Amino acid sequence: MIRIFSQYVSPKSLLLVVLETALMAFSLICAAWLRFWNDSVEFSAYTGLPHFAWQAAVVIFIYQLCFYLNDLYDARPSERRDDQALRLAQALGAASLLLGLLYFLIPSLLVGRGVFFLNMVLVTAFILVSRIALDRLWIATPAQNVLILGGGNLALTVARELANRRDLRLNLLGFVQDSGVEVTHDSLFGRPVLGTTQELEHLSSRNGVSRIIVAMEDRRGTLPTSALVKLRVQGVVVEDANSAIAALTGRVWLNTVRPSWFVFSDGFRRSRITTLLKRTVDICCGLLGLIVSLPIMAAVALAIKLDSRGPVLYRQERVGWKSSPFEVLKFRSMRVDAEQKGAQWAAVNDPRVTRLGKYLRKFRLDELPQFWNVIRGDMSFVGPRPERAVFVEELRKQIPYYDERHSVRPGLTGWAQVQYAYGSSVEDAYRKLEYDLFYLKNMSIFFDCAIVFQTVRTVLMGRHGR
Repeated sequence: MIRIFSQYVSPKSLLLVVLETALMAFSLICAAWLRFWNDSVEFSAYTGLPHFAWQAAVVIFIYQLCFYLNDLYDARPSERRDDQALRLAQALGAASLLLGLLYFLIPSLLVGRGVFFLNMVLVTAFILVSRIALDRLWIATPAQNVLILGGGNLALTVARELANRRDLRLNLLGFVQDSGVEVTHDSLFGRPVLGTTQELEHLSSRNGVSRIIVAMEDRRGTLPTSALVKLRVQGVVVEDANSAIAALTGRVWLNTVRPSWFVFSDGFRRSRITTLLKRTVDICCGLLGLIVSLPIMAAVALAIKLDSRGPVLYRQERVGWKSSPFEVLKFRSMRVDAEQKGAQWAAVNDPRVTRLGKYLRKFRLDELPQFWNVIRGDMSFVGPRPERAVFVEELRKQIPYYDERHSVRPGLTGWAQVQYAYGSSVEDAYRKLEYDLFYLKNMSIFFDCAIVFQTVRTVLMGRHGR
């Protein structure tokens, strides 16, 4: 099982990236050979290094970027062949447009029209055939056998999340319950109760178990420690249920986790070097973002003035690092009388949003002025989203561990923002906190970079906006 940023990642996704990168390079060479098949001297000159390598690298990068933006490397979406073909067509179409624009700006990168169109045909054919072949090979690959130790709500939660991650090839054999608990059901979640904890070692050996997830509600005096130690030494992976759920879903499940998990689980590291490096990156990215987005912000400001009466910028008090208040800057996307009746959550198709504001919010353009908040130190480039003080007071009372999100600077973007839709209720805040806690547990510069990359996809696709 492969983990990246403490999450389970399907080996199939990584294999697709490597395989298709090689196929894209191979298709370019084949396209050049077909274009100059009767002139070996011209073929050798055309594919000469390093110029051809640079041309190929640009084409492959644009292809891979468009594949990523169209979710072609996510093994969890619909597995219907027509859905995959549609996303592939969208990705190749977008890649053609981007490459055409790039060749117009930098003609020296042009691979030639003949080679370009032959390559497009070959890439389409190679990708379709390779994905069909890999799908069949993946289904034939033996899955890892998994046992869940426990039979309560926590065990059922683990089973549900395992069922949602078919891309991981984890085969849940069944459940093993505490020998002191009367077994009232022959099966749970469609899987059998194979036996009791006293039989754990025998059951694991007989069924070829490679992973055991401990999901017992109360372990005091009931955890089969001796059997688990023997199995662990023999190479069987033994994992805590809450850690497994976090790795499967990318969030910390507050309705199952206990305070001891926060105390003893790995993660939640802070160091002065990491903090200094993160602040340095924030300043650099904030300055770069502010400079690059200035023309866009000027256009947005003019459009707001023409669209509705009121100021261009909107200042609002938010709760930041160490629960300190600060003023966040935004482009105004609602009417000036939007909160005449007091603070309220934004809703789907909120009537307070202006005509222009609907698009500003969808593509996050209303948040561009927050580059200044990042430069000032009010915010970080990546972190939990800052909330309004009036809502924080309410959420503190209703959601456990809510104040822990204030242990770092709030972010312009964050793990919760790219994983979950816009929050408009206590339930949404509860769910987003689960993602925020996962981020706090695994916070690093590399994780921040991955979140920024996902943010680009979220913004370009107009996802999670309201």
